[in-house]
Amino acid sequence: MFVYLVHHGDAVGPDVDHRRPLSTAGQAHVERIAADAAARGANPGIVWHSGKLRAKQTAEAFWRACNPLAELSATRDLQPDDPPQWIADRLRAERRDILIAGHFPHLPRVFALLTASPDERAFPLHGVVALSSDDQGATWQEVWRLE
Repeated sequence: MFVYLVHHGDAVGPDVDHRRPLSTAGQAHVERIAADAAARGANPGIVWHSGKLRAKQTAEAFWRACNPLAELSATRDLQPDDPPQWIADRLRAERRDILIAGHFPHLPRVFALLTASPDERAFPLHGVVALSSDDQGATWQEVWRLE
């Protein structure tokens, strides 16, 4: 099983648009790394995002590039301050590859929990990390990353 943790692309500030959509540069970056992820074999059966516009736009770019037949939805447990254990528990119940488009500081915390990494700062800003598990989500190993 694979899980792809994706930090949303660069977004405009709340002073520009309170919904915080991706900036032009952020959209271009997301489309590039989504294509790179697809070229590396990313093919999630599920694409989850937090529901915030910037995460939704990021998830949609990966969905289009990696698997437009995947289930795409906003889901709970992906808000910036949600405990990482919530999503880790949900991953153990899944058997399909999952892509999660979310936020800091949540994604670095999920990454640290899944990989037992002592350093949350190891997660790339506006990047993606592919993790794999061959024991139904009990342990995870980093396979690749894109920034």
